[in-house]
Amino acid sequence: MTKSRTELLSERLRDLQASSPDMEASAIVSVDGLAIASALPADAEEDRVAAMSAAMLSLGERISGELSRGDLDQVYIKGNTGYVVLMAIGTEAVLTVLARKQAKLGLVFLDMRRAISDLEELL
Repeated sequence: MTKSRTELLSERLRDLQASSPDMEASAIVSVDGLAIASALPADAEEDRVAAMSAAMLSLGERISGELSRGDLDQVYIKGNTGYVVLMAIGTEAVLTVLARKQAKLGLVFLDMRRAISDLEELL
């Protein structure tokens, strides 16, 4: 039996989180703010995460363009208990990762970029 696209995407998210113990959760969201696949904790509201992720990426792209900073590479938010990192997957989706406070961000960014190249093929 072949796996659905959503199953393959969710599997890749689980692999991403397994590759980095600093990643607590992840999601793939359409630029319209709809969840495509996720590996979020039970207490996270997938719809809210999706909507906020799409909005943040859109705002980041707008700010980057308006302030002549070139194409947006990533958006990250630092809170007192950890990070939220967003990266575009092509032009139609966003990869959102929640990382621990002590995360080595360079490794998180590297793992996300590697995952994005796989995810672009699946999307």
